[in-house]
Amino acid sequence: MLYFHSWSGGKDSTAGIILDHLHNLPPSRIVMSEVMFDLKRGISGELPEHMEWVHNVAIPLFKSWGYETEIIRGSKDYLSLFYHVIEETDIPERKGKYAGWLLGGRCAANRTLKTRPIGDYYKQFEDSEITQYVGIAIDEPERLAKLEGTNKVSLLQRYGYTEQMAHDLCKEYNLLSPIYEFSKRGGCWFCPNQKWAEFAHTRQYHPELWAELEKLNQEQNVVSRGFKWGKTLEEVTARVDQEIANQEAAAMQLSLFDFMEDL
Repeated sequence: MLYFHSWSGGKDSTAGIILDHLHNLPPSRIVMSEVMFDLKRGISGELPEHMEWVHNVAIPLFKSWGYETEIIRGSKDYLSLFYHVIEETDIPERKGKYAGWLLGGRCAANRTLKTRPIGDYYKQFEDSEITQYVGIAIDEPERLAKLEGTNKVSLLQRYGYTEQMAHDLCKEYNLLSPIYEFSKRGGCWFCPNQKWAEFAHTRQYHPELWAELEKLNQEQNVVSRGFKWGKTLEEVTARVDQEIANQEAAAMQLSLFDFMEDL
């Protein structure tokens, strides 16, 4: 039997690795599928601080525990999905155009750029019996139900861990990604399902990434003009700028309150 951790760097899959270590389970290997925005230029779909933590904090600690980690990438990236030319369509005016922005709730990036490379990776072990450890907590019953009849196992379920318990376990071992300082979940920085505060973080601290979106927004020969659930990038940018302004105002008020308290 071969054992693998499907790891994203998120709290739940990371907690599964910690539990594996604590319970001294059979040797396993860690596999991370990194979604890429632009393979040619090496621009990840993950936020820079997350990947820095992955390489400089998490992987070295895992290695000290005896785990090898492999980061895999698919042959396609976000740009290949954005610039996919529509050929087969029942709507004539769409033929020959680029697909454009990905649609919220129908994540082609997750399927093509993340899940498919993992499936391709495991094909090399088709002659072996495999168990995949996945990070799903006991307070996610619908997701756990989907594991029945598969080769996927949740160590969080086995040892009775909720999402909050997984968070606390990662924090205890200094294995909580910096993304949790401003977000409750990980994910691609270009994902239309990102919350406003998460987009605000990217725009404020990674303007070079936001500039990539603005560059794509200049393309006219596209089918999908809505960047986030029908909202254009211009509309999203305006809403994000307001979010940043709100955050700054709240921080200023808090600072003033602390100053008055110290008087």
